[in-house]
Amino acid sequence: MNVTVKSTARARKKAAPAVPDNLPAGSGAQPELIQLLTPEGERVEHPDYPLTTTPEELRDLYRDLVLVRRFDAEATSLQRQGELGLWASLLGQEAAQVGSGRAMRPGDYAFPTYREHGVAWCRDVDPLNLLGMFRGVNHGGWDPNEKNFHLYTIVIGAQALHATGYAMGITKDGTDDAVIAYFGDGASSQGDVSEAFTFASVYNAPVVFFCQNNQWAISEPTTNQTKIPLYRRASGFGFPGVRVDGNDVLACLAVTRWALDHARSGNGPVLVEAFTYRMGAHTTSDDPTRYRLAEETEAWRAKDPISRLKAHLDREGLADEAFFASVEAKSEELGLRVREGVRSMPDPDPTLIFDHVYAEPHTLVDEERAEYIAYAASFEGGENL
Repeated sequence: MNVTVKSTARARKKAAPAVPDNLPAGSGAQPELIQLLTPEGERVEHPDYPLTTTPEELRDLYRDLVLVRRFDAEATSLQRQGELGLWASLLGQEAAQVGSGRAMRPGDYAFPTYREHGVAWCRDVDPLNLLGMFRGVNHGGWDPNEKNFHLYTIVIGAQALHATGYAMGITKDGTDDAVIAYFGDGASSQGDVSEAFTFASVYNAPVVFFCQNNQWAISEPTTNQTKIPLYRRASGFGFPGVRVDGNDVLACLAVTRWALDHARSGNGPVLVEAFTYRMGAHTTSDDPTRYRLAEETEAWRAKDPISRLKAHLDREGLADEAFFASVEAKSEELGLRVREGVRSMPDPDPTLIFDHVYAEPHTLVDEERAEYIAYAASFEGGENL
């Protein structure tokens, strides 16, 4: 009996696939995922996720990617210069965010983390509003109900529950809108995310859970978070999951559009795992060289989302040098606007922290405001409050 068991185990081990679809960061093998645009810029088709695009739409996506990356780079530089308190870069994740962001309809609602600058761009949130929060002069700066883009959520994984609750409300309103909740591979280990999966599944909520698996939860690799691919977790909760090439803006667009339509049609939630890579630090307070190898980063650099779309535009003759020059010019304009805008932001009135604590005036808050003003006035220049 022991011999038989050992032989069977050996046979199973030998029969295991040579390329598993849950791979550690930096491994040479490729996981199984949905891809419509190869790293070399070659367009491929997928029977389950068809996508038809015009040359103009492809050029628009390229412009989005470039401008989002420029804005992000300017924010990182501004933080290094002491103009921002902190910044969470999206470098390398532009395709996942722009592709999914452009898949939404105007009535769809997004619940971001603190890194979805590309999605914010797609929802017409002014980059300076994002930067105002990281500079400490506002608490978000945009109207979530105007943009259908919720304020950034710092608590890891909490927005998955917010999104699910909102989606459950949509079903009672009788609309055909859908909701998308963004989170990272690290957040997938949070209880809030599992609870959101349960509620969304049981109540058939029209919500798409969009996980950007950038391989690292700060300094912890995905392999320390899960033994199976993240998208497969959905099956345990009773809804479909799919893994997409997160550096392929076309695949992210097609898969997210399908997932949102699936959800809005009364079929319940979907989990999308965008398999991508965080090229920079977790935030500007992090040093990724302490926990990952340069060779790993270089391997992912060859899969860059902007380079592959540019290669496709070149390959198919869909854009000329004049177009690329115009995008570069817009990039320079955006960079200048961001730099000047951040440095000219006025400091907020300190007493604003007492506003909107309650919906109506409150005696205790009024007393605290008066005490603060008196205290501040005791310092030189404080009488100007």
